Amino acid sequence: MPDRFRAFSFVDRVTELEPGNQVRGVYRVPAHLEKFPPSLIAEAVGQLAAWAAMDQLDYRVRPVAGIAMEARFLGDVDPGQTLELGVELEACSEDDVVYSGWARVDGKQVLTLEHCLGPMLPMTTFDDPELVRARLRVLQDGGTPENGFVGVKKPVIAVTEHASGARLKGELSVPEDAPFFGDHFPRRPVYPATLLLDAMTGVACRLAGESQGWTTGAPITLLRVLNMKMRSFIAPGAVLEVQVDVAPPESDIAKSKLVARLDGRTVATARAEFGHRREES
Repeated sequence: MPDRFRAFSFVDRVTELEPGNQVRGVYRVPAHLEKFPPSLIAEAVGQLAAWAAMDQLDYRVRPVAGIAMEARFLGDVDPGQTLELGVELEACSEDDVVYSGWARVDGKQVLTLEHCLGPMLPMTTFDDPELVRARLRVLQDGGTPENGFVGVKKPVIAVTEHASGARLKGELSVPEDAPFFGDHFPRRPVYPATLLLDAMTGVACRLAGESQGWTTGAPITLLRVLNMKMRSFIAPGAVLEVQVDVAPPESDIAKSKLVARLDGRTVATARAEFGHRREES
C-alpha cells in the first residue's frame, strides 16, 4: 500500500515516551503544501496520543474518533515549519484514553487541547497490529523521511440554504475512495473527524465574517472549538447534511453551533468561536 503512513500521518518522530504519563514528538509540515489547516495540527496531537495509548496496551486496541472538550487555536503554521508536539496522558485503559496536549512552533504555542477522550476499539478491526507496532519503533529510532504528506482535497460543502451572517445548510459528500483512507484506516475506512471539522469551521468563519457587528476590520479567524463530539463513524461515500448557526458577535467574539447529520441522525456536533486573534503574552 504505497500511501501507508504517508497520506494521513502527522508524526515524523517520537522523541520521548513515558508509558502512562507523557509523549513528545515532532512533525515537519511539507514545504510544498499551499496551506496546513488548523484542524490537522489537532490531528497531529491526537495521533501522538494514539501512539502512546496503543503501545501501552500492546496494540490490542486503538482509539478511534471521540470527544474534545476544548481546542484553542493560537497561531497559524506555515508549510516548511516544524511542529513540536506534546501529550499528557490523564488515563489509559482498554476502554478509552484521556489526554491533553499542545503543539508549538519555535517554542511558541499554536494549539492546546484539553480533556480529549478517545474510545478504544479492537485494533484488528482497523489495522494490522504488528505493522503498527513496527511503525512506532521506526518513529522512535530516528524517525521517518519528511514530506510524505502531499495534502488532501479540501472538503466542499454544497450550500442548500444561506441566511447571511446567521445560518448555512448544505451537503458534504465524502469520497468513495481517497488516499487518506489508507491511513484512516486500512481495514475499515473512516472519514477523519478533523476534515469534517475543517469544512464546518471554514463555513462558519465565512458566515461570521458576514456579520455587521464587528468593531474592527481585522481578519476573523477560528479561535476555539468546544465540545467536539463524534457520535458515529462516517464511511466512504456518505452524504452528510451540515448545519452551521452563528450568533452576532459580542465583544468581537462570534459563537457558532456546528451539526452534521447522516440520514437524519446526528453524527457530529461542536461549538466554535471566531474573532480577532490576540498575541499571547
